[in-house]
Amino acid sequence: MPLPKPVEALWVELESVRAEILREAEGLSQGQTDWKPSEKDWSVGEVVHHLILAEVATGKLTTKLTREAEAAGAPNGFPADLTAFKPFPALPGAGAADAPEVVWPERGKSIAELLATMRATRERSRQSIEKLGAVDPRPLKFKHFRFGELDLSQWWQLQTHHDGIHLAQIREIKRAPGFPRA
Repeated sequence: MPLPKPVEALWVELESVRAEILREAEGLSQGQTDWKPSEKDWSVGEVVHHLILAEVATGKLTTKLTREAEAAGAPNGFPADLTAFKPFPALPGAGAADAPEVVWPERGKSIAELLATMRATRERSRQSIEKLGAVDPRPLKFKHFRFGELDLSQWWQLQTHHDGIHLAQIREIKRAPGFPRA
């Protein structure tokens, strides 16, 4: 299905950062996947699992909001006047944020399983993006624990931003002193 231009641009961004994450994680041994710079840090495997959980949650939110809109009789179709999405809000305060418990990763998952799940999750996310391309996302809002009320397009922008933050984290883990070389 062809996507409206703002949705297509968002999809391209999502795919671009995800490709970088996969490149960083592919080829890692299980030891490298499970290694943590310190007890308080996450491993590459935990970061990947966290990203999967977050993306699944955004997909579920997309289904919830689009079903509610449909049930309320909202018109179908992406609005012709929507040529760009409202930008994602500025980050409140500096520094890392604690992840909500619902997206806390599990430790020790197989890297092959994680990568396969990440790819499958992205395939399902394409369906969510197509839903986004068939509605007006502006009135479809849900409160984020840190950013407040976001519309549906902003939730997907958050996914891109979130992936980018954790891409940098993966790269930092791989550069950390003591990272296993095999």
